[in-house]
Amino acid sequence: MQSNGIAYLCWLACLFGFCGIHRFYLGRPITGIIWFLTLGLLGVGQFIDLFLIPGMVDRNNARTGQLLNPR
Repeated sequence: MQSNGIAYLCWLACLFGFCGIHRFYLGRPITGIIWFLTLGLLGVGQFIDLFLIPGMVDRNNARTGQLLNPR
C-alpha cells in the first residue's frame, strides 16, 4: 500500500535532480520517465503534482485492491 508521506518524500527528490520518482512509486512509469527527462516538465508539472499526489495515491491503492489511505 502506497502512502502520501512516502510519495511526498519521493517528490522532494526533484530538489536533487531526480524528478518523477514519485510517479514511478505510484505506478506511472511512462510519465515518470517524461518527468525525469524534462525535469518535471520544467518544474510546472512537478509543482502541479504537489496537489495531485493524494488523489494519485488513492487511485493507485484502489487499482491494486488495497484500502484507501485515511487522511
